[in-house]
Amino acid sequence: MRPLTEEETRTFFEKLAKFIGRNIKHLIHRADGQYCFRMHKDRVYYMSEQVLKMATCFSRNKLMSMGTCFGKFTKTKKFRLQITALDYLAQYAKYKVWVRPAGEQLFVYGNNVSKAHLGRITENTARYQGVVVLSMQDVPLGFGVTAASTQECRKLDPTAVVVFRQADVGEYLRDETTLV
Repeated sequence: MRPLTEEETRTFFEKLAKFIGRNIKHLIHRADGQYCFRMHKDRVYYMSEQVLKMATCFSRNKLMSMGTCFGKFTKTKKFRLQITALDYLAQYAKYKVWVRPAGEQLFVYGNNVSKAHLGRITENTARYQGVVVLSMQDVPLGFGVTAASTQECRKLDPTAVVVFRQADVGEYLRDETTLV
């Protein structure tokens, strides 16, 4: 377990900023204490300073996980957000997409969101903007990247893709062995 290098921090915050923008500062400076990001086995974990102090009692090879895993760095040093970060992304997201009940199951099974299943979308969402996908009851289902802006969505045919899926809650079942 170690702090992120300057290059890793920049890559990680650029990816995170696509979804929550300047709200990153709310992740670090919280009312309930100081929080930080740490790297362990190519994965970035988010934890309180108190958990960090407790985790230092264990050797690296015996430590499996600590805090919340936000994602991992690939072998090419690109960062990939994981579904385990959804609670924090949904809480601080700037742009959101709501899916109709008929499209919830399709999204959770790993498909993109089509125009026919789009319930609502945050105004002024740009193309290729990171969004959190929610059910109509505001339950976070996953996140992705918009394929079209808010204005372009109004003109699309019902079969057109509106959101490219990056992660969904179905991954907890599909990828349960690789998430930790």
